[in-house]
Amino acid sequence: MKFLRLLLLLILLPYGQLKAQSLEDYKLWLDYSPVQNTDLAADYLKITRSIYVDDADPILAKAKNELTTALPQLLGKKLVFTNQILPENSLVIALYENLPKELKEQTKAEIENSTDEGFLIKSIDLKGKSKIIISAKKEIGILYGVFRFLHLMQSHQDLNAISIADSPKIDIRMLNHWDNLDRTVERGYAGFSLWNWQKLPDYIDERYIDYARANASIGINATALTNVNANALVLTPMYLEKVEALANVFRNYGIKVYLTARFSAPIEIGNLKTADPLDREVRKWWKDKAKEIYARIPDFGGFLVKANSEGQPGPQNYGRNHVDGANMMAEALKPYGGNVIWRAFVYSEHDDTDRAKQAYDEFLPYDGKFMDNVLVQVKNGPIDFQPREPFHPMFGALEKTPLVMEFQITQEYLGFSTHLVFLPKLFEEVLDSDTYRKGKGSTVAKVIDGSLYGNTLTGMAGVSNIGNDLNWTGHPFAQANWYGFGRLAWDPYLSSDNIAEEWIRATYSNDENFIQPVKKMMLTSREAVVNYMSPLGLHHIFDTGHHYGPGPWVDNLGRPDWNPVYYHKADSLGIGFDRTPTGSNATEQYADEVAKMFNDTDKIPERDLLWFHHLPWDYTLNNGETLWNGMALQYQEGVDQVEEMIRTWDSMKSFLTESQYNEVAMLLKIQLKEAKWWRDACLLYFQKFSDRPLPAGVEKPTQTLEHFKSLKFPFAPGIRPSWD
Repeated sequence: MKFLRLLLLLILLPYGQLKAQSLEDYKLWLDYSPVQNTDLAADYLKITRSIYVDDADPILAKAKNELTTALPQLLGKKLVFTNQILPENSLVIALYENLPKELKEQTKAEIENSTDEGFLIKSIDLKGKSKIIISAKKEIGILYGVFRFLHLMQSHQDLNAISIADSPKIDIRMLNHWDNLDRTVERGYAGFSLWNWQKLPDYIDERYIDYARANASIGINATALTNVNANALVLTPMYLEKVEALANVFRNYGIKVYLTARFSAPIEIGNLKTADPLDREVRKWWKDKAKEIYARIPDFGGFLVKANSEGQPGPQNYGRNHVDGANMMAEALKPYGGNVIWRAFVYSEHDDTDRAKQAYDEFLPYDGKFMDNVLVQVKNGPIDFQPREPFHPMFGALEKTPLVMEFQITQEYLGFSTHLVFLPKLFEEVLDSDTYRKGKGSTVAKVIDGSLYGNTLTGMAGVSNIGNDLNWTGHPFAQANWYGFGRLAWDPYLSSDNIAEEWIRATYSNDENFIQPVKKMMLTSREAVVNYMSPLGLHHIFDTGHHYGPGPWVDNLGRPDWNPVYYHKADSLGIGFDRTPTGSNATEQYADEVAKMFNDTDKIPERDLLWFHHLPWDYTLNNGETLWNGMALQYQEGVDQVEEMIRTWDSMKSFLTESQYNEVAMLLKIQLKEAKWWRDACLLYFQKFSDRPLPAGVEKPTQTLEHFKSLKFPFAPGIRPSWD
């Protein structure tokens, strides 16, 4: 019997460890661990000793549910709610219009200056009694305020004299899921799609609710459920019934559902002979489809469209333009308050212009011609989500068209879900970039939030990194990228430093001895990836198709701009893409001040050097090294930085559970292995052209270039589906 019990224990122990780890990871930043600081805990207990929550609306009920979930875990106490606002209430959560007169008087100024999604958290003294008020104009503001209040507790903040009035600076804060109807996820590295279409609409997975909670907690208010490489079937009644079920879940968390619309849908599911946007029957088909959708989903957000890009059908198939296509759909959605988000990621196989120039050239003439419910979605850089790109020249150039920033949260070009890369550092770099379109200080953030040109409809989108893995994102630290995107979509002026600390406190620990080293590791991680993948402005040198690992030698693809050799142009004379007036003149698309900086090798930031210049191997960098030596040393620096990340994580072991430590430690070892792979493969290949030895301090490769070229990954995750 003892033997059987021991055997059972040995069998169940790994399962128990897995269950505990999955629970830790699954909670994301909503892990309401007990407050260990006794003084703070005592303060929080006073603040929450008597609570009034207006829960008359479904969204307000969700706010109360979150308090009911969080506070007992944080404080170890049973909640005391009252059903009306009483003098003894220490915490009052209610819409401004429902507050008593004396409470309205102390909150009026802040509430009047807030938006419909804004909130106020304020400590006040009323007739000698201290209380905290969480209030807002609308129900969704209350929900956002409650999540912020709970996060402050998670972060061990002093709430005794709190006064926070906060509103989002961007209207549409959207996750773009590149999820296919077969549950594969294009560029997805965290398992299959969350959306189980086969079980919907009758089976509502608890994950859908927790997904909505997580998004609401960081202010995300929109989700595009399906891949931009769209499948028209999602617009059929069978799938709309399933979409409706998801919309019903998300609505009470302030999240609107969008769908990707395949431009050829009138042919594929509507039995029409054309999808010409000026055809009367086609226009009627889209109007009827909009009516059908809104009958099911009255708060449907609208359509996200990829058209005439990478083989996707669009208005150009019929001799029309992007304005014709977008406005046709916008006209269909307009009566219901819906929007069209039209992607600007276009480049033509028939155009031999520098690919970095094509979207700007194509869309600039359309500025001011789109309907007022059309937004144009632009990737952060002019190529394709590279580890580093200069900001897209369309930002600031289009004055009359609202532009949606499109970031990629999933790590298509940054090591999938095996590399620790804190992407808010990348996002911040782009948002802080100065376009100079209206003089100094005309940042990309001001373009996106509408303040530069007075655009009244604004948006930011992030290509999701979420799947059905236990930890949602494949890598525990990739959760910080989802979190950070949401925070920057709410306020594009936040610092990545503050975002990193917020996430660490909510997810791991409030101990400064843990926070500071881990935060430093996160804030340097993106630069490490740039160093070991594409230093000094190199870009798009990834292996073909799957974008997993290096492939600077690839030169046999169907069109020039799919080949890495197109972008680095390495030869015996040097390396880099000349985009100055002596080359493709892509710099002309920027404001004069920016163009002059990019054109001048003495003024351009070295991080962008080879993006805009083809330079000789013996060109002297700012540190006195030749271009060849400096490039090689940066590759090595990237490897060294990953080794430092490993040392940092090892030193944090005492703050972590064994499973928390082991999970990240294993992934960091993979990252180090792959950083060395990048360094060795790229330097061996470029060395063929430079004909120079590796400088002192750079480790010698242990494999040959032929070995690296022979590596194939036909089953790498996230590859575009074969039906596209």
